[in-house]
Order: sequence, then structure tokens, then C-alpha cells
Amino acid sequence: MGKNRLTTWTKLHRRFGDHVRSMRTRRELTQEALAERSDLSVDAIRRIERGGFSPSLDTLGKLSVGLEVSLKTLFHSFDMERSDGVAEICDYLASRSGPEVKLAWRVLQAMFDKP
Repeated sequence: MGKNRLTTWTKLHRRFGDHVRSMRTRRELTQEALAERSDLSVDAIRRIERGGFSPSLDTLGKLSVGLEVSLKTLFHSFDMERSDGVAEICDYLASRSGPEVKLAWRVLQAMFDKP
């Protein structure tokens, strides 16, 4: 593999690591807490966030469980280089019960409906 290609992959790993760190910190999770929620080692989380590890699909699946987002949202928000808050909210609500979703909907309507 040529030097330019290697540099591109290294930058991609670092950018993805920054993305994971950003998602983790927005959820106010420590690396240890994310590792526990993801069934991964703390070392794996650290290496992913540093860009020093190319995670397998299995690891990415576990990471998405720990962050409570779908793989689609994990990659979509990474690809866009910004958080897709709507997708993250949808992922969050997808794991809630019907009554909880209805309550969230009522709260959102009350917050944004004008009198």
C-alpha cells in the first residue's frame, strides 16, 4: 500500500475515532461506561477513539449498542461529519415502549406548539 493511501486510512481511522468520542461525550459516558455497555474492553474503546484500531463489523455492532444508535445512524452521522440528531432521537425512541413514545410525542408537541 502506498504512503498516500496509508495516510488516508490513518486519517479516516482518526476521524472515526473522534466521531465515536464525540458521540460518547454527548451521552456523558466515560470510556469505561461505554465499554461496559458495549461488551468491549476499555482498551478497545481507547484504541478506536485514538484511531489506532480498525474495528470489525462485530465490534461496530457492539459499539452501536453501547451508544444506543443503529449502525446506520453511526455511519450516517460520521459520513455527514456532524451529528444527525433526528436519527439519534429515532434510535432512542425505537427502544422505548409504546406509552413512552406517546409521552415523548406529547412533550415534543407541548414544547414546540405555539399557543
